[in-house]
Amino acid sequence: MNIQQEVLLQQQQYSLAPSSSMAQNQAQAAPTKKRRNQPGTAPYPDAEVIALSPKTLMATNRFLCEVCNKGFQREQNLQLHRRGHNLPWKLKQKNTKEVVKRKVYLCPEITCVHHEISRALGDLTGIKKHYFRKHGEKKFKCEKCSKKYAVQSDWKAHTKTCGTREYRCDCGTLFSRASFRFPR
Repeated sequence: MNIQQEVLLQQQQYSLAPSSSMAQNQAQAAPTKKRRNQPGTAPYPDAEVIALSPKTLMATNRFLCEVCNKGFQREQNLQLHRRGHNLPWKLKQKNTKEVVKRKVYLCPEITCVHHEISRALGDLTGIKKHYFRKHGEKKFKCEKCSKKYAVQSDWKAHTKTCGTREYRCDCGTLFSRASFRFPR
C-alpha cells in the first residue's frame, strides 16, 4: 500500500472530505477488492471445464502398468516404472511457448454448490479433497475424541492438537476452546 492509499484510508476512517482532484487520483490508484464468485459468473470463462466421475475422484492409483498392473498416482511415476520393464517411456517436458489452458473441476454431486461452473474448483487436488470431505466416507477416526475425518491430512492435523488445549471453567468443567467458557 502506498502513501496515497494510506491517506485515503485514514480519511475514510475519520470521515474527512478530501479535495476532489486528490480523491479522483487516489480512487484510480486503489486496487479493486477481489470478490467471491457470484452465481452465474464464471471466474475463468475460457477455462476447460472437467467433470470427473466419483469413481475417478476416489481412485488412488489412476495410472496402471499394462505389464504388472501396478498402480501409480502420477503419470510421471508410471513412465519411470515402465523403464524397469524395458518398455518405451517418455517424460513430459514443460513447453514454455505453449499456452496452457486453465482447467476447472466440477463436483459430480448435482446438489453441491461446486457442481455449478461458476463455483468450480481450480485444481485436481482441491476437487478430490472437497469430494472426500463433503460427500465421502469418513474412514479416519481420532482415538482420543472419536471425531471422524474423510481426508487423512485433516485427521493427522487434528490428532496433533487433540486434547492438548483444555480450559477449565470456575465450575470445574473442561472445555476444548477458551471461548466456550464465557457466555455471549
